[in-house]
Amino acid sequence: MERRDIRITARESGRIIRSLLKGELHFSSHAISRLSRTETGILLNGKRAFTNAVVQEGDLLSVETGDLRPVRTPIRPGNWPLPVLWEDGHLLIVDKPAGMTTHASNFLPDTPTVAGALAYTRGPDFLFHPVSRLDKGTTGVMAIAKSGYIHNLLRKALHTNDYHREYRAICLGRPEPEAGRIELPIGRDPNSVVARMVRPAGAPAVTHYQVLESQGGFSLLQLIPETGRTHQLRVHMAALGHPLVGDWLYGQEDPALIGRPALHSYRLCLTHPVTGEALEFIAPLPEDIRRIMVFAHMSHM
Repeated sequence: MERRDIRITARESGRIIRSLLKGELHFSSHAISRLSRTETGILLNGKRAFTNAVVQEGDLLSVETGDLRPVRTPIRPGNWPLPVLWEDGHLLIVDKPAGMTTHASNFLPDTPTVAGALAYTRGPDFLFHPVSRLDKGTTGVMAIAKSGYIHNLLRKALHTNDYHREYRAICLGRPEPEAGRIELPIGRDPNSVVARMVRPAGAPAVTHYQVLESQGGFSLLQLIPETGRTHQLRVHMAALGHPLVGDWLYGQEDPALIGRPALHSYRLCLTHPVTGEALEFIAPLPEDIRRIMVFAHMSHM
C-alpha cells in the first residue's frame, strides 16, 4: 500500500490531522473517514492516530494513499498489447493503440480494452483509474492513477500548467490562419446517440491549433485542448471546415488511407502529485498517421 509522508513544520504545528488531510493533502471527507477506520490508515510518528489528534513541529504524519478496499468490477482480461511508457507506485503511463476502448461497453462487448489489458498483465484486482480517456480510435499517451486519491489530485490538475496535453492530427485542407484559437461550445447532437456538435447552449470548449506541415491537400496539426469535452478536437476541426482524415462521424470515412480518425495523443507534461517532479512523456506518431503524410508528399510531387 502506497503512503504519503509529511514532516510537520512550525507553520503546521498545533493543527489537527483532519485539517492537514483536507487542506495540504487534498483528501476528500469520504476518504478521511475511511482512513480513520483503518488500523494503518493514519500514522503519527509510527503509531495509529485519529483525525482529531494535534500535530507538533517535527512530527511525522504518514497516510495511506492506495484504495482501502479492492474495487471489483467485471473486467474481461485480454492479451492485448499495451506499451508502458513509465510507472511508479502511484502512476502508470501507457501508449494506447488504436481500436482499444478505455472500458468495456455494452455496444462493443468484444472490443479490446485498456482495463482488460491491465487485468491480464497485472491481475484482476489491479485498481484502474484513467485520468483522461481516449476514444477508441485515438492513439497515444494516456495516464492512469493507481488509487482514487491520486486520480482525484490529477483530475483537479487537468487543464492547468500541472497537466498539459498535446495532440497530433491530420486534417483535410490547410486551415487559415495557420494557427489560432477555436472557442465554440459543444453539446450533444439530438439526432445521434454518440455525436456532439457546436451548440450555443453547449458547454464551453476551447482548442488551440497550429499547422506543422501541409502537403497534397492534408495538414499535420498540433492540437492543444484547453477544455476536455467529448470529441472536442474532432468537433472543433470539423466546425472549422477541416475535419480530421478518416473521421467517419464528423467528416468522411476513408479506409484506403486510415481506418480511424487521424488523431494521436502525442505529449503529456505533468507535475507528479506526490513528489512534485516535472514529468514529460512522448508517444511517437503511429505508422498509419505517418503513412498519410508520406502519401501526401508523394502525390504532391
